[in-house]
Amino acid sequence: MFSIKNLSYLLFASVVALTSCNHNFDHIGVHTTPRWEFAPNMYHSEAYEPLSQVTDSISNPEAYNSNPYNPHGMNMRVPPAGTIKRESMLPYAFPKDCLDYVAANVKSPIQVTEKVLAEGEVLYTKFCAHCHGDAGKGDGAVSKSFKGIADLTNQRLKGVSEAYIFHVITHGQGRMWSHASQIDQEERWKIAAYVKEVLQKTE
Repeated sequence: MFSIKNLSYLLFASVVALTSCNHNFDHIGVHTTPRWEFAPNMYHSEAYEPLSQVTDSISNPEAYNSNPYNPHGMNMRVPPAGTIKRESMLPYAFPKDCLDYVAANVKSPIQVTEKVLAEGEVLYTKFCAHCHGDAGKGDGAVSKSFKGIADLTNQRLKGVSEAYIFHVITHGQGRMWSHASQIDQEERWKIAAYVKEVLQKTE
């Protein structure tokens, strides 16, 4: 049951709601002087589309979309030569035929920790286990259709370095293609660490 008090509140709220629907704004005075606006560039900023380039502001002003402060009015600019993404590793400069040199001379830039090995296991399961198998025995699901998949736990591969594994992941070897486009450098080193420190030491 509604009390008189609750009914009064409901009536008052209804009046306020109906009054707010009035579209007559004649009661609002016109400002004769400019008012302050907080951060106007946030409300009136000109957005530039990076992948479109309309430089003709005379015959097509509505579609004009060019940054006048960049060379040629370009919206997207090419980074300077040699630019490296922040917190990323240097580009891997060794070509495919440098496997022996890399295996003997290149060292992993990441420190092997429990966290790195755990992340390496996740990456291995995602990108490698379907061919090499969960335990690295070369008996993954793909091996039923394609032969010649390496057993990562055999004596020969137990003797290779992390850099060897990293280089093969980067450039591919035999029937294995390059995985550089799917797995970034840091992830490849984590997989190599997992193979060396876990799979090849589990017997």
